[in-house]
Amino acid sequence: MSNEHIDEISGISTTGHEWDGIKELNNPLPRWWVITFYITIAWAIGYTIAYPAWPMLSSATKGVLGYSSRNEVKSELAAAEAAKAKYVTAIEQKTVSEIAANDALREFAVAAGGAAFKVNCVQCHGSGAQGSKGFPNLNDDDWLWGGKAEYIQQTIMHGIRFTSDADTRQSEMPAFGDVITADQIKQVSTYVASLSGQVQDASLIEPGAKVFAESCVACHGDKAKGNRELGAPDLTDAIWLYGSGETAIAAQVQSPKHGVMPAWTGRLGETKVKELAVYVHSLGGGE
Repeated sequence: MSNEHIDEISGISTTGHEWDGIKELNNPLPRWWVITFYITIAWAIGYTIAYPAWPMLSSATKGVLGYSSRNEVKSELAAAEAAKAKYVTAIEQKTVSEIAANDALREFAVAAGGAAFKVNCVQCHGSGAQGSKGFPNLNDDDWLWGGKAEYIQQTIMHGIRFTSDADTRQSEMPAFGDVITADQIKQVSTYVASLSGQVQDASLIEPGAKVFAESCVACHGDKAKGNRELGAPDLTDAIWLYGSGETAIAAQVQSPKHGVMPAWTGRLGETKVKELAVYVHSLGGGE
């Protein structure tokens, strides 16, 4: 072309585009790149013919191969259900102790129970089962009704103070604010606090021990170690559900809090409850 401009340095013609004195060389694309580009176009066209691709008013083109990702997912889920069916059947037929003693069943139950825990239990017990004030830590070895797998299963099945279940766990501490004086509450709270830590006024320990012997040993025992038959906690360790220290203990003595846990059998079924029990038992605090 008569108006074609040739770059003096490279000897290549320019496109005629210029920005701030910089001109664009008219270099052709590499042949391999052009061939690859055309291949991708051909591949894309073939793909849209073979597989579902083009949107329509209420659906999409189905493709000549008849492929469906939904059908593939259904097949994979059906295969997964078939693969785990033998484990589910075995768990249905065995006790939680037998499940825990079988490596394959225990591994399956822990995985399934862990998934169920994340859906149903983390709201109260936390994602790591560490609990919070009023909701027990499931990782430690402090269990009101015992930490064996069977005991844990019983609690999950029937709940705690769950009025809709006749077999629910029941334990209610009376409000001693209506039974003993304010001074006696202070004394017994000091005594109980002294069993696991320091107290502000050691002179209250001895009279507090007398109040404890008169009003508390029936449930907590003469050594304050608790009673699992009644769900009475051990008062000698450093684990407290509603807070430690004399003030928190006094508040619980005067007007105790009573948590409620629902019964899960009706919601989850016995098999899932077994899996949950094995999972909770596996956290490290189970006996």
